[in-house]
Amino acid sequence: METILFGQPSTVTQETIKYELSDGSIIFNGDNLDVLKTLSDNSFDSIVTDPPYGISFMGKKWDYHVPTVELWKECLRVLKPGGYLLSSPRTYHRIAVRIDDAGFEIRDQLMWVFGQGFPKNHNLGNGLGTALKPAHEPIVMARKPLSEKTVAQNVMRWGTGAINIDNCRIGNENYLPKRPDGRFPANIIFDEEAGKLLDEQSGFSKTTANKNYKHSNTDTLSNTFSNRGTYTPREDKGGASRFFYCSKASKKDRDNGLNGLDENKVNDGRISLIDNPFQRGETLRKNIHPTVKPTELMQYLVRLVTPKNGICADVFFGSGSTGKACIREGFKFIGIEEKTEYFNISISRCEDQLNQNNSIAA
Repeated sequence: METILFGQPSTVTQETIKYELSDGSIIFNGDNLDVLKTLSDNSFDSIVTDPPYGISFMGKKWDYHVPTVELWKECLRVLKPGGYLLSSPRTYHRIAVRIDDAGFEIRDQLMWVFGQGFPKNHNLGNGLGTALKPAHEPIVMARKPLSEKTVAQNVMRWGTGAINIDNCRIGNENYLPKRPDGRFPANIIFDEEAGKLLDEQSGFSKTTANKNYKHSNTDTLSNTFSNRGTYTPREDKGGASRFFYCSKASKKDRDNGLNGLDENKVNDGRISLIDNPFQRGETLRKNIHPTVKPTELMQYLVRLVTPKNGICADVFFGSGSTGKACIREGFKFIGIEEKTEYFNISISRCEDQLNQNNSIAA
């Protein structure tokens, strides 16, 4: 099939299906490596993805292996110099090494801490078991090497290389361009439930503004000295969670936009029963993808590493949470998903999000 992606000619295999949304974003149903090989060098500003963990999660065959170095090399090629890659594997050590071997620079590790995880534990009696309660997921933060001598020069040429600090400040609802409000974003992210648990442990505290201080610096992009004026530290009170970004997950988020789809039975894929009653048996779901990430969490991640008017790619698109996040944030995206059932779900969820955006704009 012949197609044009973001102004560049490319050829996709006959087995690949392309769906274009009204905002120009594209979702592919096909092998991600095949699709990536058709895309032009330096096409994307960021990649935010949730790849297979290589643990045969819920018995799914697509989760037997972690992505290859070859795939990450293709991701490196299509990213603009300085573009960031965020990848959230549980088998962090295996995927981080392969991303590093592909030529990326490992810049940091983000930690998503969540409160509602259940241990996949086998009770051996006498207080013995086989697993801890899962409460976090590491996220690789990598960057394609710069093509220019400095980050500022790279940003000037490509628009990539830096992360969006001010737009991701914590408690940033009163942000003013010339006076950044809110706390500096950390490499730890909580969900709402984990934030509540943290506040229960930390108790109530108060931040007081003892004195004002000058915040001045040299703007390396314009090479001019800028004085941002007097900055007063935040004067607030509450639990320790206010120091970190806390994503809110709607219970309806998973199935939003899927009104026209039938519910299907989903189980945990295990042959033998496990001790935790919450992880055995069957449930009815419209969105049958087993690892749906909260859209608000994905919004924060794509906003962190995608420049204004940038294009984000998700090479393991799943049911489309990254796409929904990009639509909410005003970014174009491409998603690549091999499984047709997830591809169809992602289209419905993304189209629904576009309709919601259009309704708000109207």
